[in-house]
Amino acid sequence: MSQSLNPNPTYDVIILGASGFTGKYVIREALKFLNVPSSPLKNLAIAGRNTSKLSQALQWASRPNPPPEIPILTADTTDPSSLRDLASQTKIILNCVGPFRLYGEPVVEACADSGCDYLDISGEPEFMERMEVKYHDQAVENGSLVVSACGFDSIPAELGLMFNSRQWLPPAVPNRVEAYLSLESDKRIVGNLGTYESAVLGVANVDKLQELRRSRPKKPRPVIPGPRPPKGPLMNHLKEVGVWAVKLPSADAIVVRRTLSCLAENPHGLPGVNESTEQVEMREAFWSSIKPAHFGVKIASKSQLGVVRFVIVGLFIGLFGKTGLGRWLLLKFPSLFSLGWFRKKGPTEDEVASATFKMWFVGHGFSDGSLASQGNRKPDTEIITRVMGPEIGYLTTPIILVQCALILLKERNNLPKGGVFPPGIVFGPTDLQDRLQHNGISFDVISKKTI
Repeated sequence: MSQSLNPNPTYDVIILGASGFTGKYVIREALKFLNVPSSPLKNLAIAGRNTSKLSQALQWASRPNPPPEIPILTADTTDPSSLRDLASQTKIILNCVGPFRLYGEPVVEACADSGCDYLDISGEPEFMERMEVKYHDQAVENGSLVVSACGFDSIPAELGLMFNSRQWLPPAVPNRVEAYLSLESDKRIVGNLGTYESAVLGVANVDKLQELRRSRPKKPRPVIPGPRPPKGPLMNHLKEVGVWAVKLPSADAIVVRRTLSCLAENPHGLPGVNESTEQVEMREAFWSSIKPAHFGVKIASKSQLGVVRFVIVGLFIGLFGKTGLGRWLLLKFPSLFSLGWFRKKGPTEDEVASATFKMWFVGHGFSDGSLASQGNRKPDTEIITRVMGPEIGYLTTPIILVQCALILLKERNNLPKGGVFPPGIVFGPTDLQDRLQHNGISFDVISKKTI
């Protein structure tokens, strides 16, 4: 870590935006690891605009125990000096203030400038890629590790693909992996309103993302054996697990592609700031087991009607999100235009507790890599794996974010000095998957067969 800029930080972690819907769940998750003997998290602070709301969030997160003596700090994303002050006091900022394209950049700038590490739960490709363009060099120079998408977007997709990839033992190679996401609940499924807002603003900013990509030098693409997969139908039936699915234009596929592109540039991964010889060997062995594949994500339902609902909501956001009036309507009446999946007051605690997700990774490839080069030969092997866990926005996301922070605290010397990266290339070789397994997010092999 860049100790020259920030030699003696007061706090290990500051949670910014801790009084928000997701922020209070992040506090609750972090408190499980505060001052626990085996945990590197020894001190914690929470920050935001309103100290009264922060105090209420801390009380909620501490239930049924009285709230611990945790500093409550005032900071505002519209006040750069308050953010610089935060970044100068801590090793890591966990940013929960979204939508990130509106409020995220000042926090990244403060961290990159001070040498403080930064993690967030963004699922917004334009924000993530713009931060890489603007702050990567500064973050490298000052020793600030800036990693977005450290929640349900997009670590289950990143680690899930890697887990599937590691099942293809030589000489077998994957060609494509499709992820099927199924959200399940005994009660109503109610999504995170921030996710909905981000989707609406994402449609509004799609031209900016294309323009940003055109302005950058082309990045190397991974070499994937075999022909490019066909597009396939709009809706398909995955018989093995009994779901119908339609393509989901999520950040996950984009984040995975960024990691695979980074791996194409750095086949042995990113060197740590002060790695041991043993750690170098472990990192290189890990990345040698990861085989790139074409990757896409689909949203799944047990019924065709459920998939039709996804399509209708997608059409609403796609059509209305292109104009100012349309966006106003979408954000003013989220429950109406999302057919009840998103609402302003968010889900109840019971709705959160009853929800789960399953994400199947269906890999198609070749039993022998040499077969992939034989013209347009079709894949002959299928491997299905699954990632499964609790509700995505308020339970799985805080679990992942906090585990990433604990890894940064414990393993900082084994991680890159600094820079703006997707999570897979940073956390892939760490014990993040094992940590998630111990905290309610499972990784399983479902089937392997010849097709």
